[in-house]
Amino acid sequence: MVSHDPGTNPVPGRRLLDAADGPLHPVARQTLAAAVDAGWADPARLHTEGRRARALLDRTRDVLAAGLGARPSEVSLLPSGPTALARAVEGVLWARRRHGSRTVASAVEHSAVLVDARAREAQDAGGLGLVPVDRLGRVELDAWGAEVAAPGTVVAALQSANGEVGTRQPLAAAHEVCRRHGVPLVVDAMAGLGRDPAPTDWDVLVGDARSWGGPPLGVLVVREGTRWQWRHARADVEHGRTDVSPWVPLALAAAEAWQQTASDREADAAAAHALVDRVRRAAATVPDTEVVGDPDDRLPHVVTLSSLYVDGEALVHALDRRGIAVASGSACTSSTLEPSHVLAAMGALTHGNLRLTLPLRSVGPEREADVTAFCEALPQVVAAVRLEAGVTGL
Repeated sequence: MVSHDPGTNPVPGRRLLDAADGPLHPVARQTLAAAVDAGWADPARLHTEGRRARALLDRTRDVLAAGLGARPSEVSLLPSGPTALARAVEGVLWARRRHGSRTVASAVEHSAVLVDARAREAQDAGGLGLVPVDRLGRVELDAWGAEVAAPGTVVAALQSANGEVGTRQPLAAAHEVCRRHGVPLVVDAMAGLGRDPAPTDWDVLVGDARSWGGPPLGVLVVREGTRWQWRHARADVEHGRTDVSPWVPLALAAAEAWQQTASDREADAAAAHALVDRVRRAAATVPDTEVVGDPDDRLPHVVTLSSLYVDGEALVHALDRRGIAVASGSACTSSTLEPSHVLAAMGALTHGNLRLTLPLRSVGPEREADVTAFCEALPQVVAAVRLEAGVTGL
């Protein structure tokens, strides 16, 4: 829609290596500002302003559907990615409630899936088949098949790739198992859309526009022929998949970010993959430090490392004082720095971990220098935090 020159660092003097939640692509930011005037009206209204907003919303849906390999009628926009993920599973459960109430999910799924499933299980409203993963975070396919085949299973949920350690999941094989047993597969692609090729093996797909430089906006895609129904549906809002109409300016910004990101995705991913390799090599030089996740078959922009004898929160604060923003704890609940259920499921160290989510090149044009600064600082910071904790002799 709009051409642009590379952006500048959104926070001058800071090194952003925790970009899971933004910031906005510079052209998406421009689109959002312009759309506030052009698309402010309710797209359900029949007056001129409402029809204009409806046309803009339809344009957004067309762009996202084309990028995801879906039909516009299959695409709905929700307030956030986690909301869309919870709704995706809930809709399949409700539509297939006469066949059972059991959910199957890997042990490293997003908390939006696991917490809801455990809450239903505690209320005797459904069961949860939790599938283990290997040391790299990849689901065990034999166990997956056994859980999907269990009586009463009506929905399965699996990430395309884990947003905490980057490991990609075997979607084609997992989907084939689901097809054999007539169980719809919900694929959580929130971490990878815009950074990896869009998945093709799914019945219900979920994304978050933040992953491709857009604003907070959930994307829920339900294949035609998949039984899905939300119990609180309003048929006139987003194909009956939500009760809140999307704000058109946000939707337009998401579509613009998608187009801008898609045009540069392969080159951006190759450059990010090389930068993550640099981080992995730097971490390998730090005593008692482990990089987790698959070293090759992974998201291009995500890496997590764990160090013994240190606290992850202390590492985050020490790096922050040097102007370097990174994350720690669970990617689903990072604001509380709770131990990572993903790392626990992998049998990895759950404390003393750091997670980097590299920004898009268009959002973070200085990311190569930022990664260099992190790699240089890492051994010093880990040593200093250990010394402060009274750990010596390493």
